[in-house]
Amino acid sequence: MPPGTMPGQQMPQRQPIPGVKYLIAVASGKGGVGKTTVAVNLSLALAKLGNKVGLLDADVYGPNVPIMLGSTAEPMATPQQRIIPVQSQGIKMISMGLLNPGDKPVIWRGPMLHGVITQFLRSVEWGELDYLVIDLPPGTGDVQLTLIQTVEVTGAVVVTTPSTVALADVRKAIEMFRQVNVEVLGVVENMSTFSCPHCGKDIDIFGHGEGAKTASEYGVPLLGEIEIDPRIRLGGDTGNPVAAQGESAPAAQSLYRVAKAVVARLVEVAATSSGPSVQID
Repeated sequence: MPPGTMPGQQMPQRQPIPGVKYLIAVASGKGGVGKTTVAVNLSLALAKLGNKVGLLDADVYGPNVPIMLGSTAEPMATPQQRIIPVQSQGIKMISMGLLNPGDKPVIWRGPMLHGVITQFLRSVEWGELDYLVIDLPPGTGDVQLTLIQTVEVTGAVVVTTPSTVALADVRKAIEMFRQVNVEVLGVVENMSTFSCPHCGKDIDIFGHGEGAKTASEYGVPLLGEIEIDPRIRLGGDTGNPVAAQGESAPAAQSLYRVAKAVVARLVEVAATSSGPSVQID
């Protein structure tokens, strides 16, 4: 039974976001696996491939998307109290980090989280988008439930590292999406290998190949493996993600392969499904 429901209940009717063709949730079972790095670079890669893209930073406790995009702009509002997203590096973006800048923590309970996520989903003027990427907080909590119950999610991308601890949690994330009938587009294995600049050999710092194994166990694709590369980390820290530099940029190739794999899966899902519909027994 999906979380937040009682036996015999039907899940609330989920509505699409006007103007948005595909809605992609980027999730992880635990923190520290590079989920936001994947979400930001996925969004930029999709935009560089010629699409109209929005990025919703729903990780309200750790809203790092503005830092990674190098943006400190404040979103504006229309006379009708609609929120205008910030334009940054070719994508539209909204984040609690723009509304609550600095080091002040967000200390909210579930109902407050529900309110802000609902506002981000329903009160932002996204316009016409090919893709809206939503960077979820890690785990399987209130924000995920609000998203799933409020809008039609086309599919979810689950990010993990090859470590056993991360994989134990990624299985829970996959099961969560399956319980609420949201298509899992696939798994991304981040921090997969490290190519030693001195000897040229690949070093499996966190292990390797476990993401593919987990994807196989659940019958979903491995969307790609992203290497450990200091340039990916530096790009996020300096507000210049590697995907923004183009497909041929150093360290960007694996991220673009992931983006293309996501696009292919979305086309496949759209061809075989008319959208999620859940009846709770």
